[in-house]
Amino acid sequence: MNVHEAITAHSRKQHLHLVEFERLDALREQAIEDAVRKCRNGEPFDVDRINEATAFINAHAKEGISPTRKYVTIEMVKQFAFSS
Repeated sequence: MNVHEAITAHSRKQHLHLVEFERLDALREQAIEDAVRKCRNGEPFDVDRINEATAFINAHAKEGISPTRKYVTIEMVKQFAFSS
């Protein structure tokens, strides 16, 4: 493999890694929005889907260049829901 092919392969791998990160992050953001909406409406909610997505994101980050995300608690959702 020549240098150009190696650089192209590396760039493609990084791109695919970031595409997967964006997919996982969108799932996490949707789960956050759902929890916040339920919290504001006085409905029961949990953070399981948020933290499941977070675990996938953090495991994925170990394989490449994407950032990690923090785990979320019920209290964090409540604080956000009623402060914004």
